[in-house]
Amino acid sequence: MYLNTIFKNFKQKKKKRVGRGIGSGLGKTSGRGHKGQKSRTGSRIKRGFEGGQTPLYRRIPKFGFNSKKKKYKTELKLSELLNLDTKYINLNFLKKRNIIKPYIKYVKIISSGKISIPLIIKGLSVTKGARLHIESCGGKIEE
Repeated sequence: MYLNTIFKNFKQKKKKRVGRGIGSGLGKTSGRGHKGQKSRTGSRIKRGFEGGQTPLYRRIPKFGFNSKKKKYKTELKLSELLNLDTKYINLNFLKKRNIIKPYIKYVKIISSGKISIPLIIKGLSVTKGARLHIESCGGKIEE
């Protein structure tokens, strides 16, 4: 293979030459039409601008809210704690075992399933139902 045998697979687009007479098809107004804001030099219309009419994004109703804390919070079921071989559970332990993602800061244990082993939970929030299950089988919740 030599340099003189290499060819481009595509044809390069030619640049539009505006304002070069009637024969070019883009003479006189240069494809801008007659009058109006877009025909003027230096015109730049902001995204969403509708000529002074209230834009669509302001007319439609707004609802909802995305919490920034949501990214750092998660919930754990009681049944997920059954498979662990230790009685002491805290945030760092859950991160080491890859039960929760490393960037999680707040964990809430919810009552889903039953446990039979006594657990000692430290630094995690617990729902009322989960608290009842944990304390009924001899566990503790330290905050």
